[in-house]
Amino acid sequence: MTRATASESLAELKQTLRSRRRFLLQAAGGSLALLFGSASRANPHSPDAWQTLDAVLRHLFPSEPDAPGATEIHALAYLRRTTEDPFIDSDERAFIPRGAGWLDEVAQKAHARPFHTLNAAKRESTLRFIAARPVGENWVSTLLVYVLEALLSAPAYGGNPDGIGWRWLRHTPGFPLPDADTLYWKLPRA
Repeated sequence: MTRATASESLAELKQTLRSRRRFLLQAAGGSLALLFGSASRANPHSPDAWQTLDAVLRHLFPSEPDAPGATEIHALAYLRRTTEDPFIDSDERAFIPRGAGWLDEVAQKAHARPFHTLNAAKRESTLRFIAARPVGENWVSTLLVYVLEALLSAPAYGGNPDGIGWRWLRHTPGFPLPDADTLYWKLPRA
């Protein structure tokens, strides 16, 4: 697969997930509050949400001796930048941290503790419980897309520091790479 084909495939996958996510959010409507309780009204940008998101990302993409994990690829920093990006759909920007509130509420009900304090087995069962519901599955798959973006993106975007993901995958990126002045949000719009 060529880089262009891979890039197009990733773009198509992301668009499919966005469309699916938008549909599920609209279809879910008020059932979000019933499914996830009051967390849907919680502050989506609280420090607790980011602590939970960090734990989720590290669980979904753990560090290994010969492979970078969410910590090494700066997945949380990449995700935070994404939720602040005005070019990303506002529903998606809110959906990501709000899901952390839902997850913490489920963890509290099931284990009487916040998600980030659970052991690996309880984190896994809690994430599987969430992912067994359409909105939860959509939330987890959204996070996985952003983890992969953090792994594969140009370092200027906040993930993949010093090309750690590329080195791990033995990938040679295209040139020229974007720098601080050529990030997509800084380019002139047509």
